[in-house]
Amino acid sequence: MRLRTFTMLVGAILILTSAATAGSSSEDEFVADYLKRLEKKHTTRLTWLSAHFTFNRINRDNDYNKFANYESLYMTDGAFPWLGDGKSFGLDFGIVFAKRFAWMLGGEYWLKMGTTLDGTYYYTPSGTYVENPSSEVRLMGASTGIQYYLFNAPKKEGRSNKLSVRVGAGVGFYQVKWDLWEEYQDLNLSTDVSDAGTATFMDTSPGFTVNLGIDYPTKIWDIVLGIDMSVMYLNFDNVAWYNTQEQEIVATWTGDADGRVDLEFTGIRGKVELKHFFVW
Repeated sequence: MRLRTFTMLVGAILILTSAATAGSSSEDEFVADYLKRLEKKHTTRLTWLSAHFTFNRINRDNDYNKFANYESLYMTDGAFPWLGDGKSFGLDFGIVFAKRFAWMLGGEYWLKMGTTLDGTYYYTPSGTYVENPSSEVRLMGASTGIQYYLFNAPKKEGRSNKLSVRVGAGVGFYQVKWDLWEEYQDLNLSTDVSDAGTATFMDTSPGFTVNLGIDYPTKIWDIVLGIDMSVMYLNFDNVAWYNTQEQEIVATWTGDADGRVDLEFTGIRGKVELKHFFVW
């Protein structure tokens, strides 16, 4: 009788032990499976922030330069210089979304272009003396684009000791503002009459770029030095302001509508930027 009771107790203990072990094993497997799925769900992203300076060599054969030549003829002892080069600063955000592809979004502000002639000048069209006549152009915009790395695309670790080579293309949306001296004789396209009392000429336009660039990792704070050469197409062909009658007022380099001034910034660009990569 005692032997039988002892045998039953031993069997019960073995069954309970086996059940506990099986339960513990199942729980460990469940936790391991959950962590594995969580790891798969979290995808590592490689991004960057950058600040850049761009030198823009604008095509010299443009309407603004013709306008400068034309108006200089009527400004006694005064001459407006050409619009030849533009300088801009900007910030970019980028993300590597495939093995060799990256997407970027950014904005830029161009330093004021044009000039102010110091002094007093006789302006023939108005028959008056003009003090400190000025012609100043301001430009800003936002852009987005795709970069394709030909060699040594950035890794998810965020650091690289090798030179990267890339090509890319982008599109942007830009706004230009052009201020002229108050006595300038602009042209009303509705009445075909010239008059003084000009306001700010404005326009918006898309811009397009293609580029070739390199990224070189420096030893300073994990900063990457980027250098780009690109060609930009950016022309504003509806530069005007509108009076209270919604009549279109334009600037002209011939005195009539045929010489309407378009502001053209198409040209070659050189960009230097400092990048910092982030992994998250």
